Amino acid sequence: MISAVTGGTGFIGSHLVDRLLEQGHEVRVLVRRTSNLRWLEGKNVQLVEGDIRDASTLEDFIRDADYVYHIAGVVKARDRAGYFDGNVKSTENMLEAAKRFAPNIRRFLYVSSQTAAGPSPSLERPIREDDPPHPITTYGESKIAAENAVRAAGDIPWTIVRPPAMYGPRDTEIYIYFQTISRGLNSMIGFDDKRLSLLHCDDLVRGMILAAESDNSIGETYFISSEEFYSWPQVGQLTAEIMGTRYLTVRLPHGLVYMVAGFSQFAAGLQRKPATLNIEKARDITQRYWTCDVSKAKRDLGYSQGVGLEEGIRNTVDWYREHGWLKPARRR
Repeated sequence: MISAVTGGTGFIGSHLVDRLLEQGHEVRVLVRRTSNLRWLEGKNVQLVEGDIRDASTLEDFIRDADYVYHIAGVVKARDRAGYFDGNVKSTENMLEAAKRFAPNIRRFLYVSSQTAAGPSPSLERPIREDDPPHPITTYGESKIAAENAVRAAGDIPWTIVRPPAMYGPRDTEIYIYFQTISRGLNSMIGFDDKRLSLLHCDDLVRGMILAAESDNSIGETYFISSEEFYSWPQVGQLTAEIMGTRYLTVRLPHGLVYMVAGFSQFAAGLQRKPATLNIEKARDITQRYWTCDVSKAKRDLGYSQGVGLEEGIRNTVDWYREHGWLKPARRR
């Protein structure tokens, strides 16, 4: 089997590459000249230079592929055009290349995001695949537009998966949170009881492959997520216990978050750079419920959450320590 992976140098993509290699696939990874290859070094993968935003560079990457896993995209951009170019146009390029150069493709799997669907209406009602999408950010709008491009692709057998918030070894986003806990501080947004779906990377990769290889999933969309919903106090307390550290909890009012986001967005605009924290990101992180229902994936794919929160956090902390990202545990 030939599996072609975009985003294979990143957090989730590199774990997918590892799993596909374990299963005996011939794996191609699309890379740019500037790509950081640290997670692929020494592995039996074919690196193909190209760019998802340039259709003319995709032929060698996608030719005769059995499976295409399209993970790459833009998570941060200066404006709406940047999001839609990086997520929608690039997906259209991939679909067109698959039509032209992979006539016997078994599956085109697009990795979208829970943000395409939007937050949940209540704790008792996690969002489902058949709910009308209501993205609240431009990023989420670009992901649902990319999903719609996949759905309109014609004869290509496709499947869409929507992951929630992710964590695990190699991730640089949750690392910042873990690093803050290790320094004795747990910053939480607002004073309400926020809940979220939170998934370890191993479960997402397993769910992605199940979705790509199942006959039931052709033309379908799935949340691949945790079966449990977590609160940030729960995540913080468990992380601190595993690290063997104490912390002070500081709650940041929503108004302060928006104020800081506005300043960050203004400063980034002066430097002509995308802001890591902007008004839309503030809207995202102040939502009360980012939870999703995995019943459809359980029914169609036989998927279930395999890595519990304690096991997943311990696995992640151990990896960070092993690679020098976090200080070793204190000896008592």
